[in-house]
Amino acid sequence: MSAHERDWDAFVTLSPEGVAHMDLAVEGVTCAACMVEIERGLSAREGVERARLNLTSHRLAVDWKAGETSAETIVETLSRLGYRAHPFDPATVRAQADASGKELLRSLAVAGFAMMNVMLLSVSVWSGNASGISAETRDFFHWLSALIALPAAAYAGRPFVRSAFSALAARRLNMDVPIVIGVTLALFLSVMQTLQSAHHAYFESAVMLLFFLLIGRYLDHMMRRRTRDFAENIAALKAETAVVMRPDGSLREVPLSKVEPGQEIFVRAGERIALDGVVESGTSEIDQSLVTGETALAGVAPGARVYAGTLNASANLVVRVTLASGATLLDEVTRLLETASQAKSRYVRLADRAASLYSPFVHLAALLTFLGWLAAGAGWQQALVVAISVLIITCPCALGLAIPAVQVVISGLLFRSGVLLHSGDALERLAEVDTIVFDKTGTLTLAVPELVETEEAEVDAGVRALAGRLALSSRHPLAAALARATDAQQPLDDVSEEPGAGVKAVLEGRELRLGSAAFCGLSEDDAEEVLARCPGATLIVFRDGEGAPVPFLVAQRLRPDARATVERLRTAGYGLEILSGDREAPVAEAATALGIDAWSASLKPADKIARLEALKAQGHKVLMVGDGLNDAPALAAANVSLSPVTAVHVAQAAADAVFLGDRLAPVAEALRLARRARGAMMQNLWFSTLYNLVAVPFAVAGFVTPLLAALAMSLSSVVVTLNALRLRLGASDRSV
Repeated sequence: MSAHERDWDAFVTLSPEGVAHMDLAVEGVTCAACMVEIERGLSAREGVERARLNLTSHRLAVDWKAGETSAETIVETLSRLGYRAHPFDPATVRAQADASGKELLRSLAVAGFAMMNVMLLSVSVWSGNASGISAETRDFFHWLSALIALPAAAYAGRPFVRSAFSALAARRLNMDVPIVIGVTLALFLSVMQTLQSAHHAYFESAVMLLFFLLIGRYLDHMMRRRTRDFAENIAALKAETAVVMRPDGSLREVPLSKVEPGQEIFVRAGERIALDGVVESGTSEIDQSLVTGETALAGVAPGARVYAGTLNASANLVVRVTLASGATLLDEVTRLLETASQAKSRYVRLADRAASLYSPFVHLAALLTFLGWLAAGAGWQQALVVAISVLIITCPCALGLAIPAVQVVISGLLFRSGVLLHSGDALERLAEVDTIVFDKTGTLTLAVPELVETEEAEVDAGVRALAGRLALSSRHPLAAALARATDAQQPLDDVSEEPGAGVKAVLEGRELRLGSAAFCGLSEDDAEEVLARCPGATLIVFRDGEGAPVPFLVAQRLRPDARATVERLRTAGYGLEILSGDREAPVAEAATALGIDAWSASLKPADKIARLEALKAQGHKVLMVGDGLNDAPALAAANVSLSPVTAVHVAQAAADAVFLGDRLAPVAEALRLARRARGAMMQNLWFSTLYNLVAVPFAVAGFVTPLLAALAMSLSSVVVTLNALRLRLGASDRSV
């Protein structure tokens, strides 16, 4: 369907305040300069209040005053700017991005193959020119190079050609315009030189140019691809329907949009709760990591509040709905994620800023060179040769590689340190960090709880073994920790489970129980006394027949190197803070053990966002380290974010990087390497700029042929690459 046939008003939502909103997917966005141009172009329209483009997902959110402009006008404005738009659909955007990535990879392979073969032929010609090659042989090699280079350039150059023509049609310039002009003129001149049996042709210049630039374009594409998945991951947690209980007790499945607050919904064991509400009847256990970040299941009974997206683990529940679809906590998490991610997308990369200023200079220098040589009496061919030399020697190949080359090297070093990057500009933002905010559960602590061994809690080996065998039959995380600690292998027979209480079995006429203190007959006073030994722990109790209840303490231990890493970060001058959704006691214990004075407990996602915004308002550059679904909005809102590999998928997708293993040291390594990477990036950018300031005058004066220009351009690329590789020499330095 064409843009003119589509009813754009059907895709507009109107707020009670009279503000219209529309989400669009925009094609043709290749860099931050495109993002700035689109946002400025739309914001200049009368009535437009906000236009924000997400550089990762290419999602454009536009708000305007109803009546002052229209949806069709917005789309037409984008068209005049040279960009196509259609209603935003994540599946369509993913399919288009995947197709674009495959095209870039194919183009890169073709350009690389052509470059290697043409360079082999060119080396033969260069050697022959010095040692007396025959004209016929030279022409044969030139025509063979043309046979390889022309179709390869036509195929590999398609991404640049489309972008350049779209820009020119919109009467603007982008960095792809000089690339296309330089490649086209180099190929045209090479054919002319070959027809005239000249000593030199410049086919290798064209394909080499395309190859290096495609490397940078593909790396950028892959970085963005890894960061666009958070919406799809969180959508998997959201139910599309709910089972409503009618007044007569019958059940009926209906869409969420048809469920109103006050209605009762039926939630089976193993299903996700569809809407926020209060338990009316039933006792079960809920995975509430969405709200608290705590991996342990929480018992719920009538009167307990439950949230959409949380998992009902044990038994059926009847829940009275308090919030309709669109207003639940899960919907709030989704909105926070999207808002924070779009705000972060306004970060403009250094290379893109330099390139946006550089493009007009390249065209102007080449044009003035051509006109100047014509005015000086040179023929058009000689003037064109000098102009092509200027275009090639000033080609932004080194500038385009300045950042990706460092990213590739540092990504390898980070991988060796256990860190995987998701975002292309995460290194630059990591280098600016001065404050680090940690979640506790699963971040400062290990994700899997362990049995706490204390002198007071010493238990007979036979009792431990029996408790471990009973624990094998329970799905509860605390029981799983007990089973692991006792190395239990053989479960007991005929085990039954009482939801929200524990498990029991009969062995040799005795009833064995494992579960809560009340379920196993341990008084509240005795339970509190046991918990006082380890305030951050959780209690699980075992009872053998009429014997005394045997308490076990289970807690999430700090990562093995957490203290050393925190001290290393503190010594390096970073501000440290803990923001956790867990209870106050375990958070306080962890903060004390690590020596972190600033901490907060029992926080919801919005509370974490508020604290991060307060830190940013004070001028701090904040790194958020978290793992839970409740941390995902905070991860997206921080200046930069890290997540352990054990984190939920949504948290991993929202984070800029993931670290592996049980150690916390990769966080410090990421910061150390990021600072070194920023230095190398700035060096590469300065070199690229100085290279052009020195090389351009020589090219304009006619001292540089297209061949030398191509070599100089390639040499500049080699220099920035070698400077990036130099980072490996200091990989053993462990100071932050």
